[in-house]
Amino acid sequence: MKKYLTVSLMIFVLCLFVVPATRVSAQDYKVGAVFSITGRASFLGDPEKKTAIMVADQINAEGGINGHHLDLVIYDDEGDATKCVLAVRKLITQDKVCAVIGPSLSGLSLAVIPVAEKFRTPLVSCAASYKIVHNPKTGKPYKWVFKTPQTDTMAVEAIYSFIRKRGIRKIAIMSVTSGFGASGRAELLRLAPKYGMKIVADEKYGPKDTDMTTQLTKIKGKRPQAIINWSIGPTQVVVLRNWRDLGMTGIPFYQSHGFGSRKNIKLAAGAAEGVYCPLGGCNIATLLPASTQKDVTMQYLKNYQARYHEPLSSFGGHAWDALHLVAMALEAVGCDKAGIRDYLENTRNFVGQHGTFNFSPTDHNGLTKEAFNMVVVKNGDWALAE
Repeated sequence: MKKYLTVSLMIFVLCLFVVPATRVSAQDYKVGAVFSITGRASFLGDPEKKTAIMVADQINAEGGINGHHLDLVIYDDEGDATKCVLAVRKLITQDKVCAVIGPSLSGLSLAVIPVAEKFRTPLVSCAASYKIVHNPKTGKPYKWVFKTPQTDTMAVEAIYSFIRKRGIRKIAIMSVTSGFGASGRAELLRLAPKYGMKIVADEKYGPKDTDMTTQLTKIKGKRPQAIINWSIGPTQVVVLRNWRDLGMTGIPFYQSHGFGSRKNIKLAAGAAEGVYCPLGGCNIATLLPASTQKDVTMQYLKNYQARYHEPLSSFGGHAWDALHLVAMALEAVGCDKAGIRDYLENTRNFVGQHGTFNFSPTDHNGLTKEAFNMVVVKNGDWALAE
């Protein structure tokens, strides 16, 4: 009996050491997410949040990441820069996340870059502006910041390439006075000479404006061959209705990639018919030719619609790409921030919702303009533009 008690005691003592070790190896991997779930940009943040939750649930249902549960910590910045900065700081300093995905907006992404850089935490933005991954002081990407949406530069190039083939040279541009609009306008102006475009009108409007009749009337008098509008949210729908009501449908209308939601087509109430825009593969999964990307986008389409019973958009696809990239890095290097950063920077041939990503030390976006497809609204839905 004495010998039995001694052996039992030894086993118990050993268990004291073994059990904590097992718990440490199964510790959750925390990933932070900041989206504009409510507020002026909820049309971006809501599908991003839903997609991120769905992806995290799928990963955990399959056993997690190397046995670690993926703990997704999500905050809503409500489209406010101050709240966004505070949320990212909290994720890093209090929640102790391994990486952050988001924010949804270009202006907010630019606002949180100093936080990610200061605390040396990988951040994968879901916003478009090329400035997010371009440090003007060095001419190189910010060290800790990446992004998944195609840049506004690529979108402008896709539109200009398309309209040049159609013989269009004389254009009018419109843009909203936000971070996204300002960045897109700057690229429209900068790249116009390269593509032989003459900009005959350059009109702006505020993010809360409810009528652009004045701007469009001015444009009408300039007799452009096409109009290119750069905005997100309700304004890009309002401008279409005004364009139609002014009898300007004879002038082809082009939207930015910010138009990438079927909800915008529905809200335009017929005014979007015949409108062009550049979009990533996830918007038109059923129209893509057989390929790995078609397989990836079709699976996302089926999963999202089965779970949420609503159309998916470009914006959810950005979150899908961001979280999958971070999950791949966690699988490869664990919760090592420097290791995650290095892994992301060296990721090649990752087929996502918006194209095939090839990151490098000089490119923290990893896409080219070929990641876009030019589409047109036809019979109330997307169709490939010819």
